[in-house]
Amino acid sequence: MRTMAALLTILAAAPAAAQMAQPRTYANPIDIDYRYNFEQQNQGISYRSGADPVIVVQRGKYYLFETIGDGYWESSDLGTWRHITPTRWPLLDVVAPAVLSVRDTIYLLPSTTSPLPILMLTEPASGRVEFYNRLLPWLPMARDREANVLAKPDSVQPGPWDPQFFYDPDTDRWFLYWNSSNAYPLHVIELDRSKHLAYKGTPHWLFGLDPEHHGWERFGQDHRDSTITPFIEGSWMTKHAGRYYLQYGAPGTEYNVYATGVYTAADPLGPFTYAPYNPVAYKPGGFVQGAGHGNTFQDVYGNWWNTGTPWIAVNWNFERRIGLHPAGFDPDGQMHVDTRFGDFPHWLPTRAGQSSDDLFTGWMLLSYRKPATASSALDSFPASRVTDENPRTFWVAKQNRPGEWLSIDLGGTYDVKAIQVNYADYKSGLYETDSNVVTQFRLQASLDGRKWAVVADLSGERRDRPNAYIEMATPVRARFVRYDHIHVGALNLAISDVRVFGHQWGVQSRPATPKGLTARRDRDARNAVITWRPVPGVVGYNVRWGIAPSKLYQTYQRFADQGTTLELRALTVRQEYWVAIESFDENGVSALGPAIRIR
Repeated sequence: MRTMAALLTILAAAPAAAQMAQPRTYANPIDIDYRYNFEQQNQGISYRSGADPVIVVQRGKYYLFETIGDGYWESSDLGTWRHITPTRWPLLDVVAPAVLSVRDTIYLLPSTTSPLPILMLTEPASGRVEFYNRLLPWLPMARDREANVLAKPDSVQPGPWDPQFFYDPDTDRWFLYWNSSNAYPLHVIELDRSKHLAYKGTPHWLFGLDPEHHGWERFGQDHRDSTITPFIEGSWMTKHAGRYYLQYGAPGTEYNVYATGVYTAADPLGPFTYAPYNPVAYKPGGFVQGAGHGNTFQDVYGNWWNTGTPWIAVNWNFERRIGLHPAGFDPDGQMHVDTRFGDFPHWLPTRAGQSSDDLFTGWMLLSYRKPATASSALDSFPASRVTDENPRTFWVAKQNRPGEWLSIDLGGTYDVKAIQVNYADYKSGLYETDSNVVTQFRLQASLDGRKWAVVADLSGERRDRPNAYIEMATPVRARFVRYDHIHVGALNLAISDVRVFGHQWGVQSRPATPKGLTARRDRDARNAVITWRPVPGVVGYNVRWGIAPSKLYQTYQRFADQGTTLELRALTVRQEYWVAIESFDENGVSALGPAIRIR
């Protein structure tokens, strides 16, 4: 008869090997090797970051470009990404680039305040980057910024900053949209294809922000900072069913309410009309917060997706990550981005016609506020922080050495289906990503806290994974989950959250739908106060809202310990809204309650 130790070895080996197979799911922030930033090196501020993403499709593969990426990434499934170091790249890297794939070429233009080349990639998998236009001319009408008010429309800022290409295949015309400013609006200029996309004519002024009427365009945490004029930036154009959707980021990347709005038009030069259903991508609650400044694209099956820029902002205001959410257009032409459970596991696309409901796995968060212990902890950085669903708090081990560990008691027996390990940069001391910056660890599971089985082995990992997402090939029955440390490149071992997903074993009931929903519009019509009665034992609630009972496309997630009152400060004046609510726990999601009008 085999010994218990031998049996554990067999049980451990199978999941550990199987989990390294091609993933079927992903979770935000997406699992890429975010690069260390060099821009604050002289101030001694070290952090990894990713922002302003653009994903394009070329020859059946996905290519991701972003800010300070030291190159770009390639994927065949949107789940596993390979970093590519280009043959040619700007010395100071790339910030918020314009990227577009047209036929057999990817065109790239970094943000700039003076003329730069347009680069092109015809074999992006190889890393080969060539010049398409060796040097653009100066941007017409460019002159210095004028104070803190909108300048007259006979000028634009030097640039283009936050640029984005658009090609209209129906008219064979090219355009460039751009700006990142709290003084100037978005601009557009036509490009001359016969002159390698040089500027054609002069810029057109489009639109700026209107926070006096659009509540979500107000600056600050939960839109509460009136001392800073908000920024409009991050444009992206999508053409759908003959209509043009120009999206933009606002009010600023440094807070939880960074979002994407959209104006629509019948022509790429406008005039543009503010969509009544704004913002279209909004995620102020949960672990991953913020969804502004990204792009909208179709996967290889034709499903729509939207990228965005969540915030971290521990070491620097612009310490950020990248999010990916299902998107689409409803029969009325309304653009929508689904951020409901936007940081829980989702299926990767495998066929055409997959809705956001199809893509949500239903794997629930099992680790929220669960007890955690550690091998050691630096003063004021306890292990309890790894289950608080807050990337701005973290555990720090006393030493960065192999053998340090974290253990989470889930409090019951669960079928664990995925685990996400999110590292933090606490005095990391790094300003570039080199061969020593790799993430190596093991994950173990146990039913009793004494006998452990390895369920994921990344001891041989050769890339950095600041937000490592590990999918179990088969569910692992466990009460305890443990992180065993091997190596990170930073000076300190710091982890913000270990997030465990799955279901409670043997329990199939869903939580109750919250009752007593009320929604009252404030005297300031940009705000509404929403209340409901608590549901005992749930993990949290999703407040779902929109411009009609059948169009509740926006979600504000709240954990149960945050209370049952929400001040929603993202409404548009003179726009009608409806709201409904659902609860969720470790087993699933309640039925959505009836929608009521916000009065």
